[in-house]
Amino acid sequence: MEKVRIGVVGVGGMGQGHCAYMDQLDVGELTAVCDIVPEVAKEVGEGHKVPYFVKHTDLMDSGLVDAVVIATPHYGHPPIAVDAFKRGLHALSEKPIGVSVKEASRMIRAAERSGKVFAVMFQLRHAPEYQAARKLLDTGRLGEIKRVSMTMAYYRSQAYYDSGGWRATWDGEGGGVLLNQAPHGLDIFTWLGGMPKLVTAQTRTRMHEIEVEDEAFAMLEYPNGAHGYLYAAVNDSPQVTSLEICGDKGKILIESTDWREEGVRFWEIKPSLSRFTVKSKEMWAAPEAKLVEVPLRKREQEHIAVTRNFCRAILYGEELVTPGAEGIWSLELANAMILSHYRKKTVRIPVKRNEYEELLVELRARSRPKKGVGDKRVTDTQFARKKKRR
Repeated sequence: MEKVRIGVVGVGGMGQGHCAYMDQLDVGELTAVCDIVPEVAKEVGEGHKVPYFVKHTDLMDSGLVDAVVIATPHYGHPPIAVDAFKRGLHALSEKPIGVSVKEASRMIRAAERSGKVFAVMFQLRHAPEYQAARKLLDTGRLGEIKRVSMTMAYYRSQAYYDSGGWRATWDGEGGGVLLNQAPHGLDIFTWLGGMPKLVTAQTRTRMHEIEVEDEAFAMLEYPNGAHGYLYAAVNDSPQVTSLEICGDKGKILIESTDWREEGVRFWEIKPSLSRFTVKSKEMWAAPEAKLVEVPLRKREQEHIAVTRNFCRAILYGEELVTPGAEGIWSLELANAMILSHYRKKTVRIPVKRNEYEELLVELRARSRPKKGVGDKRVTDTQFARKKKRR
């Protein structure tokens, strides 16, 4: 196999974005597309000069693909991936890999049984800033982690939510900001800071006419006694994200505004906080915190980087930067926050699978069809702006 033959399942939105960069891959090529709306499947297929399908199983059984990129609404990710693995195909899922940790676990088990490559579209892991932060952590420059906090202040208009009947509904999307906009940040948060053991959270719908949350915040406790804080919302402009990881020997701060990363700040603390705190005899003294320059290695980023790595893993056994099995980390945290809010309690991770399923059944039962909304199947325009800026 010289190139991985890729079929994109779900081309009404972000799937179109994935189709657009396929001709830039030297290790993969677009060979088929699928969408449940026949007109959309036909338009995108003819536009890219590839066969198109309405049923994903027909695409998988066509003999035209070695792998699929799954870009459907969230509930479709696990069953489509499982169907792919059963047929001996590789799968790259958009985020989140599922709505619930139980379904995501099923997806992961299917991948393991198949022996096929499974990846998740968490492109922020390829960003030089987060790669540099990971290296600092892996080499022990921060020492034991004491505190982790992240703010994800995004923005979405009511028009965005009114663009589709499935959006921002429990039955169609399975959650709000925590399942749609925050998964990338939650992935970075857990990839760098680790997984907390206890989650106490609140969610609310503050500015939009939607069923699900447009704001969420949580206090976290880690196995080593460290604490954390998370805030995610779609009610802020400009859009700002901030990640702070504080350790015994150093501190990392990464900030961005409207998706533009502003570098990594790293302070090296000498001597360590734990040592200085007990050894110093001076009343108002503090250990030296020296700002150290962090070199950023230029590298390919965004969705194409994830897809290229996915293809190279298939062809050459290259290590995945975004393994599908790790896609459950961010979902574990999102489910814990939602469960904590609705059950009014602190939730222990891992989330009890059946307990969350029961809550999801309750929430979906309350879900009602939207009235007076359109069906705009358009690729995220922010994706295009980000590509242009880079």
